[in-house]
Amino acid sequence: MPARTIPLVPLQINNVKPREKEYKLSDGGGLYLLVTPSGGKLWRLKYRFGGLEKKLALGAFPEISLADARKKRAEAREQIAKGIDPSAARKEQEAALLQEQETFEVVAREWHSQFSPQWAPRTAEAILAMLARDVFGEIGDKPLAAINAPMLLTMFRRLEARGANYTAHRVRGLCGQVFRYGWQPAGVSVTPLAI
Repeated sequence: MPARTIPLVPLQINNVKPREKEYKLSDGGGLYLLVTPSGGKLWRLKYRFGGLEKKLALGAFPEISLADARKKRAEAREQIAKGIDPSAARKEQEAALLQEQETFEVVAREWHSQFSPQWAPRTAEAILAMLARDVFGEIGDKPLAAINAPMLLTMFRRLEARGANYTAHRVRGLCGQVFRYGWQPAGVSVTPLAI
C-alpha cells in the first residue's frame, strides 16, 4: 500500500527554507512545491499522459497561492480526463495568443527592418511610407490570421478607384511578402522578392 501524502498547509509553505539542493514538498494528486537553492518556491504538477510522465509548471509561490495551485491541478485533471494533454493545450493557447498579438503592422515593420538594409535608403523609405499610407489604416491592426482575401481585395479596389493602379499592384506585392515572412516556419529564412 502506497504511503499517504499529507496535504500542505500555508504556514508550512511560508516557513520552508532553501537547502543546498532543490527538493519537493508534495500536496498529493501530483501537485508539489519545488524549493530551489536560491529560495524559489515553484508549483509543479506531475501527471501521466499517453503512457508518459510529464510535468506542468503552475507558477511561483506566493503569486500562486496553495488554493490557486489546487484549482489549477483540478483543471489539469479535468483536461486529462477528457483526453487533453494540459501541457499541449497551454502551448496551443500561447501560440493562439501570440498570433492575435502579431498584427499585420507589427509583422510588416519587422519584415521591413529585416530587409531594408538590402535596399537603397530611398527605397526603404518609400516602401514604409506606402505601407503606412495605403495598408496600415485598412488592415494594420488585424492579426495576420484574421486577414482574408475579401479584405485585401476591398483594399486593392479602393486604391484602383482613386486611380492608383501602380500603387495597388505594388501594395499587393508588398502584402504578399509580409504574409510570406509572417507565416514562415521557425528557422527558415525568406529572401524578399525584387522590389
